[in-house]
Amino acid sequence: MATTDLQLSGMSCASCAAKIERSLNDLDGVQATVNFAVERAHVEHGPQVSQHDLIHAVEDTGYHASVIDHSGHMGHDHMNHDVPTDQLRPRLIGSAVLAVPVLALSMVMPWQFPGWQWLVLALATPIVFWGGYPFHKAALNSARHGSSTMDTLVSIGTLAAYLWSVVAVVTGHGHVYLEVAAAVTVFLLAGRYAEAKAKRSAGAALRALLSLGAKEAVVLREDAEVRIPAEELRVGDVIVVRPGERVATDGVVVDGASALDTSAMTGESVPVDVRAGAEVLGGAVNTYGRILVRASRVGADTQLSRMARMVADAQSGKASIQRLADRVSAVFVPVVLAIAAVTLAAWLLSGQPVTAAFTAAVAVLIIACPCALGLATPTAILVGTGRGAQLGVLIKEPQVLETVTGIDTVVLDKTGTVTTGTMAVAAVEGAEPDTVLARAAAVESASEHPVAVAVVAAARERGLAVAAVSDFVNEPGTGVHGVVDGLTVRVARASDDDGRTSVGVSWDGSERGVIRLVDAVKPTSADAIAELKSMGITPVLLTGDNAAVAARVATEVGIAPGDVIAGVLPSEKADAIKRLQDQGRKVAMVGDGVNDSVALATADVGMAMGTGTDAAIEAGDITLVRGDLRTVPTALRLSARTLRIIKQNLFWAFGYNVAAIPLAALGLLNPMIAGAAMAFSSVLVVTNSLRLKRFR
Repeated sequence: MATTDLQLSGMSCASCAAKIERSLNDLDGVQATVNFAVERAHVEHGPQVSQHDLIHAVEDTGYHASVIDHSGHMGHDHMNHDVPTDQLRPRLIGSAVLAVPVLALSMVMPWQFPGWQWLVLALATPIVFWGGYPFHKAALNSARHGSSTMDTLVSIGTLAAYLWSVVAVVTGHGHVYLEVAAAVTVFLLAGRYAEAKAKRSAGAALRALLSLGAKEAVVLREDAEVRIPAEELRVGDVIVVRPGERVATDGVVVDGASALDTSAMTGESVPVDVRAGAEVLGGAVNTYGRILVRASRVGADTQLSRMARMVADAQSGKASIQRLADRVSAVFVPVVLAIAAVTLAAWLLSGQPVTAAFTAAVAVLIIACPCALGLATPTAILVGTGRGAQLGVLIKEPQVLETVTGIDTVVLDKTGTVTTGTMAVAAVEGAEPDTVLARAAAVESASEHPVAVAVVAAARERGLAVAAVSDFVNEPGTGVHGVVDGLTVRVARASDDDGRTSVGVSWDGSERGVIRLVDAVKPTSADAIAELKSMGITPVLLTGDNAAVAARVATEVGIAPGDVIAGVLPSEKADAIKRLQDQGRKVAMVGDGVNDSVALATADVGMAMGTGTDAAIEAGDITLVRGDLRTVPTALRLSARTLRIIKQNLFWAFGYNVAAIPLAALGLLNPMIAGAAMAFSSVLVVTNSLRLKRFR
């Protein structure tokens, strides 16, 4: 079986995704799943089905597709909507500006003057046809292929209200419903614009991952240094990596020594000392020292590229979470159209006047026009996400809200999430601790190693004088030494204690003290974990650090020893999430590094710390802006409350239509009352959504 991933465009609702999926699965030997959230199709097929056949099957349904390139290089932005996001914004702003006088003149009778209907008609016309173009085009496209979506009702409803109003204005008889057409168009454009902006960033996680890779590399060719594009690297090339530069590809150090910052790749808080023979990963940052690296894997075979593919697979593998309104659209839309047609025919066949028959049919369309239905989700999302932003919580996509329900386990990355992600001095042991720290800081002031930076910072925080150092020598992987105040002072790696990094300080040939360093726990982490426990949620610590470090941090913040998973590689983090899911748990993952992005995409809900890497933020479903763990329980409660409001809105919207449509069909609701009822339903939905502003 071959595997092909397709980027899709032109979808406007989940029923579109279902239609594409059916069309692909109708091909012989094809198994396809379509993810509406990221507009992708994952297809497994036999050799008898070509990529051209797959694209043709999608285009037969009225949508567009292109094959995604997995070579390790990102192509252009595939979000080719029929109406791009940058065109929705001017339509929304222009329509909103024009709608203000339309609503004012239509609803405030003292402001109405002779001929006001003609002015309102002139203002509403561009709203309906220019502003509503995305809905009309999508409805027409669906009609061409014998189907209907929510856009069909939006289009027919607004056009029915508009055309009825045109007849009323021209003839001078009948009620004008132009404010209905204008308001529906503006509110639904706002929802579509917000959705399009969220979906547009769906592929950014992959771009962020690949941006960690060096764009160029300096290689040795016949003893000369030559700068070449990174994609031209070949296995066996020797790469020159200077301080501050990224390692261009996976390889082995053949000369030199340094410490590499691999935190973005492995989650390790302390840079890894490397010398000849050490394996290194592409994307790691060289902190000091010049090293030569022989390339062992290049292009799509590197660890960075494999991680990018894992993120793509995890995102594509997520079930498409259909919005509640779209779940019934396939039935609701044709039923409403049929009721309107039957109403018209029944009135005519019963001998009633054409005007009465048309009035009843239009009343059905207006009362069924999904204003409240269309507002139910976007208004709750707009208010909920706005309140979330005030509280430091950014919800990336509306589909996330359904997934949050029932979360019972929160997996926490350690470095940069529970902890600060930077080294700090925790204790200084020895007979004269201030002297030990001051002399260690004097020697370390000549080094760029993160441990050295932490030691110097601690000395200055305590107000200690940092003397000058002479005859400084750096012994990579061992330590440093130099002459301070006439004494040869050595600072070298010592045995770690209780999960803390340790360095010994000696002079005159004997050890005088030990400095203990830790990746300090954030002051709010323990409170956040206590709140999660009070909500009945189990916190789990997941880290690439060793077991001793993980145990120390877990004890400090209140995580049970049995809920600690330590010493895992980036790919193993995703496996750990899957194991928890296999146990029947519903898992949220909180992380901040590139190494967390796969796990974030695999989890039921991914929460990325806003202080972390772009890759983690884009792979996550929710971003915690302040980097404060206390926003995790806030995010869970806000998401659940927003979903509850959406369900209440949808229940009212559907219930209102179910009750009102029969009354309109029987002629018990004229179009004016139908319009008023529809307006009331919209006000009710918006008012209910505004309750989220009071969320604490």
